[in-house]
Order: sequence, then C-alpha cells, then structure tokens
Amino acid sequence: ITDQLGIDLAGAGFELAILLGGIIIGGYVDETKKYKPVTLACLAATMFFVIPLGLTDHMLGNEPVLLVAALLGLGLSCGPIQPINAELAVDVTYPSDETAVESVQQVGGNLVSALMVPVAEWALNQDYEFLQNIRPLDSDIRGDVLLLFTVAAVTIVYFNTFD
Repeated sequence: ITDQLGIDLAGAGFELAILLGGIIIGGYVDETKKYKPVTLACLAATMFFVIPLGLTDHMLGNEPVLLVAALLGLGLSCGPIQPINAELAVDVTYPSDETAVESVQQVGGNLVSALMVPVAEWALNQDYEFLQNIRPLDSDIRGDVLLLFTVAAVTIVYFNTFD
C-alpha cells in the first residue's frame, strides 16, 4: 500500500474500526461491567495486531491484505480501551464529577504520550531481524512496533495486579 488512495482508505478503515470497536465492545462492557477482563483482552489483541504492522522487507511484511487486516484488528481492539477505562474510572470514583475524572485521565494519557515521543523517535530507527533460519518466516521488525508491543505488555502486567 504505497499510493495515496490506498493509504487514505486504510486510514479510514482504521478510524471506522475504532468506532465499531467502541460501539460493540463498549456496549458489551456497559451491559456486563466486565472492565478488567475486556481491557486485558483488548490489550492482548493489540499486542497481536501491532506486530504485522512493523514487519519489513520479507514475505509477511509485503502482504497488503495482512497489513490492512492487522490495521483493522488493531483499531477494533485498541480503540475501546480508553473509553472503557474512562467509564471504569467514573464508576470507581462515583459520586465525583465525571468530567473531572475523565479530564485527569486525558491529561495523564497525554503527558505519558508526550514523554514517549523521544523514545518512539529513537525506536523508529531500530530494526531487528528474527526467525532468520526459517526462510518463509524470516523478517525484520521495526523498533517502534516493539515499543508499542512492550507498552501493551507492561500495561497488561500492571493492570492485572488490580482487583
């Protein structure tokens, strides 16, 4: 996917997947109140779907269908995480002000994102080869994707400690 129309359509599909994930998964969580298991499942799916986006140069990294499917899966799985946990924060802190709770969460998320920019910029220039001895699976993966994978993994470990 290198032409502008393909890039635009992939981006639009990603945004649509985020919207659908929020509606479907968010609706499920609203009914069941299963914040933690759903969040953990979304984070695990995020780890799974982010990997194909960083594969380069070899067989898997050149498959547009795989890349678009991973992008759509990533939107479906990572899109609902923030709204689900905003609702969790509001429920946990009831009867506090909903707007204040969500504002604190948004500011905290933006701060962490801003602090991660230099790390992500450094990771973007890293490239790691794996499965070199298995030719069909031989591939390189970019460091920024490994960073996203690691952030999701650390979040799963940390979030799993909560009751």
